[in-house]
Amino acid sequence: MSVRVLLVDDEDLVRTGLRAIIDAEPDLSVVGEAADGAEVGPLVRRLRPDVVLMDVRMPAVDGIQATRHLLDTLDEPPKILVVTTFENDDYVYEALRAGASGFLLKRARPAEIVQAVRVVVQGDSLLFPTAIRGLAERSRSREAADGLRRAQLTEREAEVLRLMARGLSNAEIAGELFVSVQTVKTHVSNVLGKLRARDRVQAVITAYESGFIAPR
Repeated sequence: MSVRVLLVDDEDLVRTGLRAIIDAEPDLSVVGEAADGAEVGPLVRRLRPDVVLMDVRMPAVDGIQATRHLLDTLDEPPKILVVTTFENDDYVYEALRAGASGFLLKRARPAEIVQAVRVVVQGDSLLFPTAIRGLAERSRSREAADGLRRAQLTEREAEVLRLMARGLSNAEIAGELFVSVQTVKTHVSNVLGKLRARDRVQAVITAYESGFIAPR
């Protein structure tokens, strides 16, 4: 089955370009478009996309608000991939903290856009960890530090979290640790559960904000 994609951007030209790129792939299809975050909720309920490509800056309801709304009101929300012009935009970081699963630069090449959608759907690797490190550097939090301390990660779980923060997929982590992919999946699941993280992005943000991993 094709991955169903909803496009949300206030610029017609951007939506047209993204649609052309995505619809050209046999395993991806655009099922709808919206020009503002206010339109996202009803469209997601009606069209049931797997992924939402969400512009972070829109005039009425921005991507942060729209992301929070979807994750707060839907039992099974789609994956959200924030689309932005500047990778060091504070809006991007807030969208990631709100629950977006990654972000994509508008200047990305078509192959990178397609790959980003597939990565987000698979959910076993982290998009653009270098940029996330830079954004997290300014956001140290005592709350995050307390939360990670309470999680009481095992030594192996802590190691897996560090590798997740490098952007490695489950298969790549398995290769680093000389264990099976299934074992890695179990460790990742345990890490997410202990940190009460929705996905890998949320776990890695906690790791950086707590000081568990120092940005380079």
